[in-house]
Amino acid sequence: MHRGRQSILFDEAPSILAHSAVGGKREGEGPLSRYFDYTSKDTRFGQKTWEKAECKLQELALDAARRKADLRYADFDVLFSGDLLNQCITSSFAVRDTKIPFLGLYGACSTMAESLTLAAAAVNAGYARRAAALTSSHFASAERQYRFPLGYGGQRTPTAQWTVTAAGCCLVGQADRGPFVSAATVGNVVDLGIRDANNMGAAMAPAAYATLRAHFDDLSLSPADYDLIVTGDLGELGKEILLDLFRRDGASIGGVYNDCGTMIFDPQKQDVHAGGSGCGCGASVLGGYLLTQMETGKLRRLLFCATGALMSPISTWQGESIPAVCHAVSIQAERR
Repeated sequence: MHRGRQSILFDEAPSILAHSAVGGKREGEGPLSRYFDYTSKDTRFGQKTWEKAECKLQELALDAARRKADLRYADFDVLFSGDLLNQCITSSFAVRDTKIPFLGLYGACSTMAESLTLAAAAVNAGYARRAAALTSSHFASAERQYRFPLGYGGQRTPTAQWTVTAAGCCLVGQADRGPFVSAATVGNVVDLGIRDANNMGAAMAPAAYATLRAHFDDLSLSPADYDLIVTGDLGELGKEILLDLFRRDGASIGGVYNDCGTMIFDPQKQDVHAGGSGCGCGASVLGGYLLTQMETGKLRRLLFCATGALMSPISTWQGESIPAVCHAVSIQAERR
């Protein structure tokens, strides 16, 4: 099942049994609003703190997917989840009452692709009958940790992205119906020296390029083999950088490429500067819009490539550059 240097071809092609997306107020006002299972009228989801609100996001997403699949928490053998907050407190606090065996992850905004890859690998190998992949982000909790208190009123630069308040969940098992997880490419860490924490698109685009090139080379594929290739939150600037990297390579992905960070908000009506970001960006676009498009037959072959900036507040304060990673998951409407 191992292909090339970085890729996996799943011989049993596990199925995505159910999926969900939960969003905040701003996300519910965006162009993908009808693809969310639930959106809140405010940022707190009835909780006392933003951190508790982010836990609620994950709880709602996991429960929505579970209900769609008509499963109990006891029916899951493992749950892979992560988030942006220190020690991944969102994920561990959100699932502590489910009693599902838990493996916490940190891949920054690449976490949805990382968790989905591991869930598919566990099911494909027979280590789990059913596995859950889950992640989230929250604008206010991320701002508190990575930048400034919201009350500070700091001005955001044009390259800054808006952390999406959302969560996404995919439940993976063996079934005769799709969508099916057919392959994955595990990215390596790429660092080209970008130090501006308000320009994560530029830091992550080279990692997306490296993983896409590895995916095509390892599996003898090309962009034309997919109906849609979508990256997870490069935003407007990072998206253009990725397209330029492929043009320099003598290739083009423009006809089949988009980015979750440019899809989830309306840049004309919503002031999000360079677009959306955060673990919940790619997760909710996948768990809501993209997989619904596959189920309705509008997409047959999808390459989901979530990107993550692997920085921390400490590394930023110390002037470190921003390493990045991208993981790619191939999802098909039919088994090969």
